[in-house]
Amino acid sequence: MKDLKVMIVTGLSGAGKTQAIWFLEDLGFFCVDNLPPALISKFGELCVQSRGKIDKIALVIDIRGGNFFDDVFEALDDMKAKGISYEILFLEASNETLVRRFKETRRRHPLNPQGRVLEGIIEERERLEDIKGRADKIIDTSNMTNSQLKDELINFFSAHHEDRKLKVNIMSFGFKYGIPLDADLVMDVRFLPNPHYEPELKSLTGQNAKVQQYVYKSPITEEFMTKFLDLIKFLIPQYIKEGKTNLTVAIGCTGGQHRSVTLAIKLEEALVLEEEIGYQVFIKHRDTDRNMGVVIK
Repeated sequence: MKDLKVMIVTGLSGAGKTQAIWFLEDLGFFCVDNLPPALISKFGELCVQSRGKIDKIALVIDIRGGNFFDDVFEALDDMKAKGISYEILFLEASNETLVRRFKETRRRHPLNPQGRVLEGIIEERERLEDIKGRADKIIDTSNMTNSQLKDELINFFSAHHEDRKLKVNIMSFGFKYGIPLDADLVMDVRFLPNPHYEPELKSLTGQNAKVQQYVYKSPITEEFMTKFLDLIKFLIPQYIKEGKTNLTVAIGCTGGQHRSVTLAIKLEEALVLEEEIGYQVFIKHRDTDRNMGVVIK
């Protein structure tokens, strides 16, 4: 049973669960869409009895199950009681994005087939709130292309399932575009010197050495980074001891172009030096392309 990997894929209608299942199939998962929750445990047992022929399964469980969906937690607890562990992947998107996708595909919302799409989305959010709270990974697909979603899944599953080390994700972002939904820790660095107001630096990002030098010319930056790094180094072993396998540290400034990128890079450099103590480090700059005028549809 320990060798069977079970991924529960859920989330909002229109957020990309179908695309996620296609990509998971490419990663070698045996996928079942819209499985009634009552059958989760039984299906897991059947896969265990396959003696390794099926060792990775992904099950889409969502609101289409109607009243059956309300049994999902009981079914998951039953499976866990039988020694079959699982993880939950939750796909999210903004109301505006979901409404646009429903209009583009001319689909009806499963909770409100005769009424307004937005009303169905709002009701669905409320019903999925509990399972979202138990999710191991939340992906916001609002500004993602199918290719970007695929890359996100490949990065997560390839690293996450091949190695059970804690995966530390460092993400820079801009508060003007919203806080990352999957962030475990959020740090606001808008108090640091802002290169945005320097003409020669405005169009650059924190990946540029000149921008990094500007941000670090203030003594407060060095002092803050020392204390912030000490905090992260203290927390990581505690998360490992607790059994956490995925940690997202989000560092934000106004636009996600200069200060947050600079400090995300510095944090990555510092943590990579200590990877051998039991974790892996990955970095992502969420909003640099957006600020450079690249629009992601």
